[in-house]
Amino acid sequence: MITSSQNPKLKLIRALQGRAKERRDAGAFLAEGIRLVEEAANSSWPMRFVLFDETLNERGMLQVESLRSRDVDVEEVSTSLMNSLSGTESPQGILAVLNEFQLPIPDFPDFILIPDQIRDPGNLGTLLRTAAAASVQAVLLPPETADAFSPKVLRSGMGAHFRLPIHSLTWDEIKRVCESANQRVYLADMDGQSCWETDLCQPLALIIGSEAEGASEFAKQLANQKVCVPMSGMIESLNAGVAGSVLMLEVVRQRWENI
Repeated sequence: MITSSQNPKLKLIRALQGRAKERRDAGAFLAEGIRLVEEAANSSWPMRFVLFDETLNERGMLQVESLRSRDVDVEEVSTSLMNSLSGTESPQGILAVLNEFQLPIPDFPDFILIPDQIRDPGNLGTLLRTAAAASVQAVLLPPETADAFSPKVLRSGMGAHFRLPIHSLTWDEIKRVCESANQRVYLADMDGQSCWETDLCQPLALIIGSEAEGASEFAKQLANQKVCVPMSGMIESLNAGVAGSVLMLEVVRQRWENI
């Protein structure tokens, strides 16, 4: 059992909880909680090691035994240390350090999400979770967008990271991906055409800008058309997570109707 706060594994975890640079340098990121560890295991995501404590419930212990049977490095840690490492108010007693790994972008994707300048972890995680539900085939993260593999985004994404190709790219690289797939690029904008009156069945990329700042100039230059979520109430706008989710699910609705 690990009982020292100076243990190298614990030091690595603390580093991974910090800046994106620390995660890039280590080539790893952190997944905390039973659900995320299960999702990673079910996706055969490469694991560096897993820590648990005595408060872990039966469901979590079954996962621990399954990981051990697959020769994953699993070690118990004292409850006090686990609590000090947890990024949540109610720790579930398990966390994993996962190796950095990118699922490949399909050769001809027909649905791409581009979260532009989305800095709030909750909004970005919501967009990723909906993207996985809506069968988005790749998420391209431009500069100035939050790190998708930060602990808060991971928790908000609820396992979407293990199903989606998520790539941080420059705008030039994003443009090349969209052009090679012959995609029409739609920008979410309040002044755009209603999503209910827009044909979203063709191969497309959807750009969602931040609620506070809107889309970047690079995004505006890349877009072929603006699209919006019609609203008849007194609210001026929706946050990026909600607006993006509505638009992605409208793509799904239209494509199902045309099957």
